[in-house]
Amino acid sequence: MAELPDQAQVVIIGGGIVGASIAYHLGKLGVSDVLLLERDRYTCGTTWHAAGLVGQLRATENLTRLCRYSLELYSMLEAETGQATGFRQPGAISLATTAERFHELRRTAAVADHLGIEAEVLTPAEAHGLWPRMEIGDVVGAVHLPKDGMVSPVDVTMALLAGARQFGVTTLQRMPVEGLLVEGGRVAGVTTHQGNIRAESVVLAGGMWSRDFAARYGVPLPLHAAEHYYAITQPIEGLSEDTPILRDPNHCAYFKEDARRLLVGLFEPVARPWAMDGIPDVSFAEIPANLDHVTPLLEQAYRRLPFLHDVELRQLFCGPESFTPDDNFILGEAPTLPGLFVAAGFNSIGIQAAGGVGKALAEWIVEGEATMDLAEVDIRRFEPFHAGRRFLAHRTVETLGLLYGMHWPFRQYDTARGVKQSPFHARLADRGACFGETAGWERPNFYAPEGEKAEYRYSYARQNFFPWTAEEHRATREGVGLYDQTSYAKFLLQGRDAETVLQRLSAADMATPVGKVVYTQWLNASGGIEADLTVTRIEEESFLVVTTAATRFRDFHYLKASIGDARAFLTDITSGLATLGIMGPGSRDFLSRLTSADLSNESFPFATSQEIELGYGIIRAMRITYVGELGWELYIPTEFALHVFDEITREGGAHELRFCGFHAMASCRLEKGYRHWGHDIGPEDSPIEAGLGFAVGWDKDADFVGREAIEAQRKRGPAKRLLQFQIHDPEVMLYHDEPIYRDGERVGLTTSGGWGHTLGAAVALGYARGEPGCLDGDWIRSGEWEIEVTGKRYPASASLRAGYDPRSQRVRS
Repeated sequence: MAELPDQAQVVIIGGGIVGASIAYHLGKLGVSDVLLLERDRYTCGTTWHAAGLVGQLRATENLTRLCRYSLELYSMLEAETGQATGFRQPGAISLATTAERFHELRRTAAVADHLGIEAEVLTPAEAHGLWPRMEIGDVVGAVHLPKDGMVSPVDVTMALLAGARQFGVTTLQRMPVEGLLVEGGRVAGVTTHQGNIRAESVVLAGGMWSRDFAARYGVPLPLHAAEHYYAITQPIEGLSEDTPILRDPNHCAYFKEDARRLLVGLFEPVARPWAMDGIPDVSFAEIPANLDHVTPLLEQAYRRLPFLHDVELRQLFCGPESFTPDDNFILGEAPTLPGLFVAAGFNSIGIQAAGGVGKALAEWIVEGEATMDLAEVDIRRFEPFHAGRRFLAHRTVETLGLLYGMHWPFRQYDTARGVKQSPFHARLADRGACFGETAGWERPNFYAPEGEKAEYRYSYARQNFFPWTAEEHRATREGVGLYDQTSYAKFLLQGRDAETVLQRLSAADMATPVGKVVYTQWLNASGGIEADLTVTRIEEESFLVVTTAATRFRDFHYLKASIGDARAFLTDITSGLATLGIMGPGSRDFLSRLTSADLSNESFPFATSQEIELGYGIIRAMRITYVGELGWELYIPTEFALHVFDEITREGGAHELRFCGFHAMASCRLEKGYRHWGHDIGPEDSPIEAGLGFAVGWDKDADFVGREAIEAQRKRGPAKRLLQFQIHDPEVMLYHDEPIYRDGERVGLTTSGGWGHTLGAAVALGYARGEPGCLDGDWIRSGEWEIEVTGKRYPASASLRAGYDPRSQRVRS
């Protein structure tokens, strides 16, 4: 039996491909005091039965960067370590059997081209030329990625472990970790049957066992195992190892050559969760196949390759894989247990992602913060309820199949809904609200008129709600709109050092009078934007922080961690305050009929907050807007919520007050150029690049995180700028990730988009890159701008200023 050290700088729990990659990359960074512990044998969890596909392209630019790195790493790993990996690059073909699917594939091909990934849009005949034995009668088109690859998952893992050991890392199998050492609220090491091992950091890469292990220490990890099927045929004559991987998403199947055999993988739309009462302590697990479930799926897959009916099956395999509620993996330091890093929940792309994940997490551990924007996979994006067994079991039924489903704009989950509802939910439903889900909150996205169903009918063109949202948008611009904003996260920071904490964390100056609302960003050391929110001083030693629903957990723990030894304490009061937005040029006159408070500019200027009476309630009114109009956000104690709502709607009558959803809000905010964290701004974007320099307290006395970085950038000039684009073509719809061209040269991607009903154009925000210090108004005006949608370029206007009310006169009216 191996002798264990009593301490290590980093302990890694799990000897699958992800744990091996983290160990390898830590060693490569010079951190050799690393101990990897595997409970049984390396790869015995899910790595051993993975298909081994290594695609390059994912849904976003940064996830694509991770997967491209994996491909590059695997291509040279055998030469570096002497361990075979089975790496080869037969390429991959994705088929479209509907016009909408082909539209989606062409969008991804445009993004691939922007990211430097070779991608070819094919006709059915051209696709058939690459895969002559497939049936193409229903094929509309295809996309070919010639450099996509595949590996032997077990061999790659062994190569990574061998490389790690060459760097001085210690790896041991048949050495289960029994628990964590926790001291002072922080991880201090691990426990095993041979004794304790102290460590500065612990990495949990335990695959589908990670959820239950982490739960013992109050760390919610939302992942759940599901049955995952594939079939392997007997050898097929003439099947070459150069045969491209073939993906047929509309038939929920993929095909890959495997030692002259064909592996037929399935991603069914209705999956079967596995081990709902907890993952058993098994290795190399196989699940008995449910033939009633899988046979129709195979029959559907065989329609693409009818010759398979005459080929004998060698194996029908069913094994467990873990899936998360949003089909993205979980990465990062647990906010509730510092020192514990997590890499788990890989949704069938663990092999594809492992190389990049290992590099990214190793850098995170060494540098103390992520070195790239990983928000979409960050552990902090989830709420604790996401890790509940019942929620996960219900959501997992859907998420496996979504990997091959259509990625519609605004697509909503069908499962595990109704988790969080505002006090107004039933009343809004009665008025035709169609709800979308964000962080568990059911939020009205639009309102269907009488006689119409409150439901989505998805499309890449104008969707069914387009004209209804247009009316909501116009009401906001011309009259009065009511928005249910209860989902916004609300925190109360109190104490004599509260201002000091916020000054250190916020780019804006927090030394403000009581009642002042401050729009600010919280930055990282590199000047990137970690949070985008408002802070209101409601008392001398009390501040109300308001941020988005999607970042509640992230922002709360980011602020909490920043308090340190300061004399301040933080409370999440989201559930205690319902929130209504009353927005539009008629909002002052409307609200004045409901309250005795003076709402004039002189008494209630923009970016201030007061307590007012409304009906019998005492509420907090905040003059702030995300739609670019005069308006107030009303923060209402939940016990008053329905009373205040009824007072407002009675006054609004049948016509004056329009109920508006988040799609109308998005349309308005795009016209006004307001940024959205997670789309337009994030950890790799600075306030200067994002056009938010006005929100920085350049002259404030207090130092703040990221100040040095953005002051240096201010002097040299940014290498990218966030612009607003407009395309005046009624057939064009912009969403995000459309390539941007200036004078025929590709300079960036859009970050968010939609239709501007007042501007009468497709509107998008997006970063354009160029020579640092030269990206000024003259550079923008002198260029010919275009945006590419499904392979076609459309002329666009570009501006640093908003197309709607650029001087914010309406907001301050």
